[in-house]
Formats: sequence, structure tokens, C-alpha cells
Amino acid sequence: MTDLLLGTGSTLWTLASFILALAVIVTVHEYGHYIVGRWSGIRAEVFSVGFGPRLASRLDRRGTQWQVAAIPLGGYVKFLGDENAASAGPGRQVDPALRRQTLQGAPLWARFATLLAGPVFNFILSILIFGGFAIVQGVAQPEVRVGSISDAPPGVTNQLQPGDRVLAVGGQAVESWGDLGRAAETLPIAPVQDWTVERGGQRLTVQGPDPMPARVTGVAPRSAAASAGLRAGDVILAIDEAPVARFGELRAAVEAAEGAPLDLTIWRPGAGERQVTLTPRLSDLPAQGGGFEQRWLIGITGGESYFTPQTRRAGPLEALGMGAAQTWNIIWSSLTGLWAMISGQIGTCNLGGAISIAESTGQAASAGGANFLWWIAVLSAAIGFLNLLPIPVLDGGHLMFYSYEAITGRPPSDRALNILTSIGLAAVLSLMVFGLTNDLFCP
Repeated sequence: MTDLLLGTGSTLWTLASFILALAVIVTVHEYGHYIVGRWSGIRAEVFSVGFGPRLASRLDRRGTQWQVAAIPLGGYVKFLGDENAASAGPGRQVDPALRRQTLQGAPLWARFATLLAGPVFNFILSILIFGGFAIVQGVAQPEVRVGSISDAPPGVTNQLQPGDRVLAVGGQAVESWGDLGRAAETLPIAPVQDWTVERGGQRLTVQGPDPMPARVTGVAPRSAAASAGLRAGDVILAIDEAPVARFGELRAAVEAAEGAPLDLTIWRPGAGERQVTLTPRLSDLPAQGGGFEQRWLIGITGGESYFTPQTRRAGPLEALGMGAAQTWNIIWSSLTGLWAMISGQIGTCNLGGAISIAESTGQAASAGGANFLWWIAVLSAAIGFLNLLPIPVLDGGHLMFYSYEAITGRPPSDRALNILTSIGLAAVLSLMVFGLTNDLFCP
């Protein structure tokens, strides 16, 4: 809870970022239901972003009321004949001539497509955002070429130039980015390394930095590093006054601390040196051989040297493929993580609630617009997955009922629907309370 109040800015900033991200994701999700329902001949009476009292609204020519409501924690589409915002229950009576325009009176294929469209539109949003990043940022060339030079701390020698093709580091041949990473793991730690490059058709040996310095390239939301204010581009110079030259040294020091607080000396471009104290957190991570393992982490990625790779522009289809792969990774991680909690492989504290999501969103927004947009894509994929869980009141619960109808030739009875819907609602509320409890009491 302290992180929420003090981590990356004011509570107002955190809440505003969270509400904006949620509004985007909810609007896309509900628009999926709305537009596919409309295409399928199902009439929407209300399209609402938020719940509760109506703040603003307009009625379109199709008779749909578009509104923004006072409680910005979700949204809904209410179709003709629906009893409630969740489209649960047998529905209310309408003119028999209009029954085909209700969700309950539409053919099974139309109902299935309409309910499935919400999560699918969430996945599409994620794919488009991730794909857009691939187009804008480009894709690294397979050969190791220097793109742009990054700022480095005083005393770091870097004679590399944009356009250089790296042929070797410290005498070890480099043909790919994987070769560069392997070389960085075996080279003796030294402040200066010999880089053999091809420049202007000539083979040169120049002095450059370690290929894997303790330089931060990413900070995980709601991590110890995020709480301490670390940013991408920061360089960790020392831990507990012991100099650090390579990212592997940083990892070893964090693991050796076993949760004890660490004093870090940080250099930040344009700001110079500063001291921060943070405490590593024990985290559950996928193990290489399957299953999960626990490791002490501070929540940063890094290991890239003081230059960016030279990139090429990704084509539209390639970018969409990369976006789809990234979206699938999030879905698969969500699925395996949920199963790991249910089966007891990892602790239940890995399930966060609204506070942790809001805090992570605020930290992503504080890190810049690109980070915020990326986080929206991550959340959209995760929310799409959660909505597909076979729990009544969620889209997955409706799809489960429709699947039963497709197999048996008849829908579940009204009594069964009411009972299962009540159970589903209780399960969702319990899950929300459990997540909120974790936010407040889990370390």
C-alpha cells in the first residue's frame, strides 16, 4: 500500500492512469460485443463505459444509448431483452416480432459470436499495439551492427560508432547477437574491452565498454526497482560500495543478499550519481526444465551495452505475427500461472488485485507514453484471457452455456442458470476480495 502512495508519484496520477487504461480496454472489449452483435442482428439498447449513475449520454439513430457512468471500473452492453448488464438470466419479455433482435432469441451462432467478440477484440488490440511497436522501433538485424550510441558514465571508453559491424570482442568471434551474449559471459571482467569492427570497408580494433554492463534497460512495474525510482538507462556502479562492472555481478549480488536491503550507487544520464536503497523480493519464476523456481529479484532487465542495435523496418504481416506471438505469450503465461497457483506450485500472493494493477499502471505511465501503451497491451491480453474463464457472469460462462446448448440441443433451465450465475458472481467477488487482500498484506 505504501508503494501506491509513494512509489512513482501521487495517488491522483496513479488513479488517473489506471482509469484511462481501463477505459481504453473496456471500451474495446464492449465494442467487440456491440459491433458483432449488431452485425448478427442483435440490437443494443445501452453501451456504457462505467457503472452506476449516468454522467453523459447520447442516443444514436439505431436506438442505442451511449453513456459514460460514474464508477469507472468496467462497462457493459445491454442488449434488447436483457434483464441486467451482465446479460444473465432468461431475459425479459419483448414483442414477439422483436425477439430475433434479442440476445436470447438470436440463433446460437449469433449469440456465441457476440459473446466471444469481447475477448477477441482485447486480443486484437494487444496484437495491434505490439505490432505497432515492431514497426516503429524496427527489428534488430541478424548481424551485430551498432545503431545509435547511448550515454555512458564518466570513465567508460566507447570508440564504437553507428554503422559499425561487430566482428569480435576480446578476441572472441561474433557473428550474431547470441554470440555477443555468450562472449560477454566468458570474457574477463574489465572496464575496457577490445572490439573488432568493420567500418567503412576496413577492419579495425577499437576500445569499447564491457558488452554486458550493469545497465538498466527495463523496470518491472510494482518491483523493488520501481519503488526505488530506477529507470531505463540507469547504470548500477556499485552495490554496498563494492564496484559492479557487469550485469552478471549484479544478479549474483542480489541473490547472495537473500532479501537483505542493498545500497546501490546509480548513475543516470543528465543527473549524475545518486544513492538508492532497495530490498530484493522473492519471486516465483518459470524454471528452464519446467515448473517454477523461487529467486530473489529487484525487478530490472539489462545486460545491453552502451549502444542500440541497428534495426530494419518490419513489414505489416511480420509485425502482426510478432504482435500475435507476444499476445499468445501473455495468454500462456496467465494460464500456466493460474494453474500453478491452483496446484500449489507457486504462492497465492502472485495473484494481485485492483491496487497492484493500478500501481503498476501508474508506474508504467510514469516511465513514459511508450511504456504506458505497452502496459495497456499487456493488460488487454490478460483481461481478454480472464473473461474467457468458464465462470458464469463472465463471457466464458456464457460460452459454456452455449456450448451445452449446442451439444444437447436445449439451453440450461432457468433454475440452473440462476443458481450457476449466483455461484459465478460469488466466485468473481471472492476472487476480487482475495486479490485486494493480497495487495494489502502480501510482501
